[in-house]
Amino acid sequence: MSDLNDYKNMWIFIETECGKAKNVGYELLNAAKPLAQKKGCELVAVVIGYQVDAIARDAIAYGADSAIVVDGPEYEYYTTDAFANALVALTEKYKPETLIVGATNNGRDLGPRVSCRIRTGLTADCTEIGVDEETGNMAWTRPTFGGNLMATIMCPNNRPQMGTVRPGVFKKGGYDRERTGKIIKEDIHVPEEQIRTTLVERVQEVAETVNLSEAEIIVSGGRGIGSAENFKIIEELADVLGATVGCSRAVVDAGWKPQVYQVGQSGKTVAPKVYFAIGISGAIQHLTGISGADTIIAINKDPDAPIFNVADYGIVGNLNEVVPALIAAFKEQKA
Repeated sequence: MSDLNDYKNMWIFIETECGKAKNVGYELLNAAKPLAQKKGCELVAVVIGYQVDAIARDAIAYGADSAIVVDGPEYEYYTTDAFANALVALTEKYKPETLIVGATNNGRDLGPRVSCRIRTGLTADCTEIGVDEETGNMAWTRPTFGGNLMATIMCPNNRPQMGTVRPGVFKKGGYDRERTGKIIKEDIHVPEEQIRTTLVERVQEVAETVNLSEAEIIVSGGRGIGSAENFKIIEELADVLGATVGCSRAVVDAGWKPQVYQVGQSGKTVAPKVYFAIGISGAIQHLTGISGADTIIAINKDPDAPIFNVADYGIVGNLNEVVPALIAAFKEQKA
């Protein structure tokens, strides 16, 4: 069994598909950079995909000190067997002290597979990461008891320390094309017969068209909208602004919108430049999911709604009067 001192460096898994990177990897580089500096270790981007050399260079521009690349046609689309095999092989060879993966659909599948195979712990769905001052262990913070409490978890006895972190919790850092770093290419391939799933057809689902995690403007409606039909006014405002439509959990529970639109603790954690909360009271689970927003604009007829405690701008009024006025104003501004 390896000594804990044999493990070093902090790894960020950069998720890719069809040669393109998901934003969450770059967000995590920005969040992990000061932690790696605090621990005095190197920040390494791990890129697994097909034709992804440019992504490795981008990862360094976004803050990685170096990058490890596994490239092959079997990695063009995510499969559990291929990606888990590659990441386990890299982990066993290089022995990172910390491995952070984005809590996307694929990341939530990959993280547990890898942690079980290398016999270490995994803290899933984190909303905050840090370093414990006393022990130097990673401190992983995640919601528990339905989002009513936050738990901080550490893994003192096994390495690497692993966690999955929600997209949208952190911001991407600046892109510095002058940054340089070593790029290591590892030749790891998985025989076709060892990949137990076959991609028959790729269908663009609603989940891909509702890209809340990377939206710059989100217009969300809550129970105060009144009905599924009234969401037309939300969609019209979003259309004028070039925004993405979102909703609260109450709307999903009522069957007005599919779950892919849900923003909040049990939905998507988002970090847009502007977030419109219309008819949303502001339950703690929803507020946690929008804490990364730069500007929050709340519209609610209840002046005591908790959403106004976090909003940068608030309008007390009937949304059926306020929202059409906003739509008209934005249309006029565009004209």
